[in-house]
Amino acid sequence: MSRRNAFSDCHPIVNLLYFVLVLAFTMFTLHPVCLAVSLCGALCCALCVRGRETKALCFSVLPVMLIAAFFNPLFNHEGATLLLYLPSGNPLTLESIAFGLSAAAMLAAAILWFSCCSAVITSDKFLYLFGRIAPALSLLLSMTLRFVPLFTRQLKTVTQARKGLYVGAEAPKGLGQAKLAVASLSSVTTWALEHAVETADSMRSRGYGLPGRTAFSLYRLDRRDRALLAWLSFCGVYVLSGGMAGGMAWRYYPTMKGVSPTPLAASFFFVYLLLCLTPLLLEWWERRLFS
Repeated sequence: MSRRNAFSDCHPIVNLLYFVLVLAFTMFTLHPVCLAVSLCGALCCALCVRGRETKALCFSVLPVMLIAAFFNPLFNHEGATLLLYLPSGNPLTLESIAFGLSAAAMLAAAILWFSCCSAVITSDKFLYLFGRIAPALSLLLSMTLRFVPLFTRQLKTVTQARKGLYVGAEAPKGLGQAKLAVASLSSVTTWALEHAVETADSMRSRGYGLPGRTAFSLYRLDRRDRALLAWLSFCGVYVLSGGMAGGMAWRYYPTMKGVSPTPLAASFFFVYLLLCLTPLLLEWWERRLFS
């Protein structure tokens, strides 16, 4: 669940452009500095939009990072810097370890960015963005995104209610506990089917699917949103230009090598850092104005 913050209150187009840029740069840049910037920016963004949930999210991402960093050197033996030989006889190289760490950072950053995106771009924002382009698909996705937390909440409610039946008595174990879980799942599934029928009847009664039906929206592109769009466009074009010019190039095999550090190359990384920290900077600016 998202928390109240300045970035979530922005226009959906601003949110969409931001996450498209950071996710694209995260998944298509392998420079260690870019991956470190993206990971730090994703963590800061998660703290800004998700709040206390970030701690649990980091604990769930950490095993994925460790698995990706550990298994890559075991199966990838490329690289010129030999460190030692594994018991299987395969070489362990410095380049394979570095690539595994980079892949782990990329995967963790992407998961954090998608988590932030799901918290900021809610179902109504998604429907606003894509309702005219693909109305059926956008409606289906928005309903699905809304249904998942409802299903989880209902399952917790049913499970707690069934546990209350055994207060003061011995709770079932083994096969009895499995039967209790199946009964809870069956009850929630029945509720989900009934909820789907009620939703369909409600939509039909409100005229969904009729020709000429209009959609109401509260989103308005104000001056702040225009300024953010201009800022995000500038950062995106600047970082993309740096990547296309080779200012953010990096290779891992056969030896690790990147472009020489120059002020121009440093400017690409700095603008990328500012791009990733945009939600945090916007939150700081809003609090400064209204403090």
